[in-house]
Amino acid sequence: MNEVLETLKKIEDKYKLFQQQQFTFIKALERTREEAHDMIRPVSSIIQVQCYKDHHCFNATDRRILNMFVSLCNELRCLCQKMETAHAGDSVTHGLLEKCKLLLNDSNDLTALRAPYPHRVVNFLSVEESKHRYGGVVSLLPIVLDTMKAWVTHSKKYLIPNEKQCERCKYEDPRLGKKAPWVPPGNTSC
Repeated sequence: MNEVLETLKKIEDKYKLFQQQQFTFIKALERTREEAHDMIRPVSSIIQVQCYKDHHCFNATDRRILNMFVSLCNELRCLCQKMETAHAGDSVTHGLLEKCKLLLNDSNDLTALRAPYPHRVVNFLSVEESKHRYGGVVSLLPIVLDTMKAWVTHSKKYLIPNEKQCERCKYEDPRLGKKAPWVPPGNTSC
């Protein structure tokens, strides 16, 4: 579980850097779509971004930011696999992982995807036309990260045993550490 948490933290840090460069990402998508003569349809999948990067990107900055997006998607896929092997889980964690896998599928249609509040990634897109064309692709990462955080929260709360809980009396008090509130004289097994 610690490995999952460390990996998630590293990915979140990379996403923060990517988020600061969202306008660069949108401009790179616009330039590569123009180069591909594909200005009508919205950017609808990860594989489409990969194709733009591989075949229609001639600017180093554009290539770097598109590669950053694809790389983050790949790292999130790997994290899904780590989460799956971390522990068996229950129906809630399985559902959250399946949602992540579906969203991170290369050919999944992202056009209807929109990040909910408090994420403002779509609101930063200037024109309604841009929101329609790029809203799904900019919403992907925050939604997947939120889903993974929900998986971690649920796993910690319901599936991983609490170390601060006394096995015998099931009493939990964070102020006491691993000690039970009262132990009868001569009994030190807690």
